[in-house]
Amino acid sequence: MSGDLKIFSGNANPALAHEICAYLGTKLGEATVGSFSDGEIRVKIEENVRGGDIFVVQSSCQPVNDSLMELLIIIDALKRSSAQRITAVIPYFGYARQDRKDQPRVPISAKLVADLISTAGTDRVLTMDLHAGQIQGFFNVPVDHLYALPVLLDYITKKQVSDLVVVSPDAGGVERARAFAKRLDASLAIIDKRREGPNQTAIMNIIGDVAGKSALLLDDMIDTAGTIVKGAQACMDRGAREVWTACTHAVLTGPALERIQQSCLKQVIVTNSIPLRGKELICPKLHQLSIAPLLGEAIRRIHEDESVSSLFA
Repeated sequence: MSGDLKIFSGNANPALAHEICAYLGTKLGEATVGSFSDGEIRVKIEENVRGGDIFVVQSSCQPVNDSLMELLIIIDALKRSSAQRITAVIPYFGYARQDRKDQPRVPISAKLVADLISTAGTDRVLTMDLHAGQIQGFFNVPVDHLYALPVLLDYITKKQVSDLVVVSPDAGGVERARAFAKRLDASLAIIDKRREGPNQTAIMNIIGDVAGKSALLLDDMIDTAGTIVKGAQACMDRGAREVWTACTHAVLTGPALERIQQSCLKQVIVTNSIPLRGKELICPKLHQLSIAPLLGEAIRRIHEDESVSSLFA
């Protein structure tokens, strides 16, 4: 076991950090995280952290680059304040979609961000539902990769949806959808999708039977909602009784909210890895679940050197 457990947060998702603290029965660490008039991030740790086991909760959500810089500078401040161990708790890891060279002369930004986080002084990373699991290998420090599966499963199970079919919106999400369907004893379908350009998709075909069933589209994130909305419509066109969707990260940029509101989707289930803002808070189709108990339990286990993977056994 390391030193005293302390939790700090940037400005990306302080509400989630407070929920985690409530679960653990502690209070959020005192820190000033602001900026100078020209936009430079300014951080000051307002309490003693020497020898402490420190967890910094910060999703790299909008504004993405500010959130990332806050995380890096907080970690640097803690390292220079003699913290014994620093764990970056990143519920939503941004830049994860840039995880390979899929075109000539493009960066692998996910690797660059992983290097920045490691170089800043992070001893460990705790994250959730990475866009690509192999990103864990981009870090030079241990990574605990959590899944929102138990939280989403609990909600869907309580809904007692009849004739459920879990639908993967693309071939890349089949493993996730299969695991979900197995736990729910539901059937599986796959949408064959071809991408026309960035954030643009075309639905081609559905592999599997959705006719007369309740379809649950499962994905790791919803960005512009183009994929999910078109996938939902494809399910309805092929006879689905109703369509739900569940995802971990509600990125929700551009026309996402309008698309969701005008779509055939019955409900969009998301977690609070990214906070809902503005009109998102009153959208009747959005339902947010809290991952604070899951993150809080993982933090407790890391602090006490217990198994984290057994959370998903």
